[in-house]
Amino acid sequence: MIHEITELEPLTPFRRWFAAASAAEDLAEAMTLATATRAGAPSLRAVLLRGFDERGFVFYTNTDSSKAADLDANPRAALCFHWKSLARQVRVEGDVARVADSEADAYFATRARESQIGAWASDQSRVLADRATLERRLAEATSRFAETAAVPRPANWSGYRVTAQRIEFWQELPHRLHDRLVFIRDGETWRREILYP
Repeated sequence: MIHEITELEPLTPFRRWFAAASAAEDLAEAMTLATATRAGAPSLRAVLLRGFDERGFVFYTNTDSSKAADLDANPRAALCFHWKSLARQVRVEGDVARVADSEADAYFATRARESQIGAWASDQSRVLADRATLERRLAEATSRFAETAAVPRPANWSGYRVTAQRIEFWQELPHRLHDRLVFIRDGETWRREILYP
């Protein structure tokens, strides 16, 4: 519950809520990512959280994708975790930057080999003539790395870190009188505010 969040910073309660969600749901790391073009046209999709710490929340993608184009033009994003089984939601808003190549390399090395090869085969967000074209490209990439123990990370595949400026915790309560607590970054510290439902 919100009243149990006594910390003066948001990462500790986020860790606690994320652990509870991970125990209760199959894909607790699923989050909705909102981006916008330079002109402000919004776009929304689900991605997976692949790490978080004091520096921010990390996800990975093809850097030629539409979400990456949005982030290159307008490096701000919003995330939303919705854990239905717990009747909880966490919203994150902040600045976005690519992770270091070494960090992207380290994460890419942990992915399943099929996913690594898939990153080479897919021109994410581009028009695909037919499924057979993708399957042919996948076969070509599989053949290309057949004798390679470790599949290297493609140059156009990396991670993005959302450095939170605002994190809101939301707990569903009866009669739509939900609990809401927001942390707003204020320099090196955080300001806490309770919001009306």
